[in-house]
Amino acid sequence: MSSEAIATVVKMMESLPEPTQNQIVEHLRTYLMEAQDELRWDELFNKTQSKLVAMARLAKKQVAESKARPMDYSEL
Repeated sequence: MSSEAIATVVKMMESLPEPTQNQIVEHLRTYLMEAQDELRWDELFNKTQSKLVAMARLAKKQVAESKARPMDYSEL
């Protein structure tokens, strides 16, 4: 966001009553924290993507070679 856009938002908020401004700030804080979490998740997912593909290929190969067995959930 450009500093001009931020200045516009600040001017808009200044015209609101203080309790409303506080509500908006809290909403933005929550929204930004969630956005940062999403970015971290995307980064972690992208780092592991090649490993996930390799594991899926291995599993598919093991199934084709009859080396796989059904999962026993009681072993977890």
